[in-house]
Amino acid sequence: MLKYAIPILASLNTEETIKFYTEKLGFTFHSNWDGYLIFSRDGIDLHFWTTDNPEYPKNTGCYINVTDVDELYQEYQSHSVIHPEGKIKDMPWEMRQFSILDNNGNIIHFGEDISLKE
Repeated sequence: MLKYAIPILASLNTEETIKFYTEKLGFTFHSNWDGYLIFSRDGIDLHFWTTDNPEYPKNTGCYINVTDVDELYQEYQSHSVIHPEGKIKDMPWEMRQFSILDNNGNIIHFGEDISLKE
């Protein structure tokens, strides 16, 4: 029944969010419909709604399952977007993950399932 989910995160500035997600995270920008932004990368969609309340993005985020998490970490590390406490590491729940903070303050975790790796 359920097929997939699309996170809808808060954006404090549409132009800065477009620049951040395209230039630093490698997403493709699709549309800006009255401040509602749509991006995609490798089959992952992210949507954003515009707000002027900086508290909203401080309290929102999402988790994205990936393959080749170490390669993605290197890519994002070169753009200086890794969360200060989000360096890549193996977690007790058998995910290898890292975290970033976007230009708005949303936290995004990227993780790869390592339960089957030797």
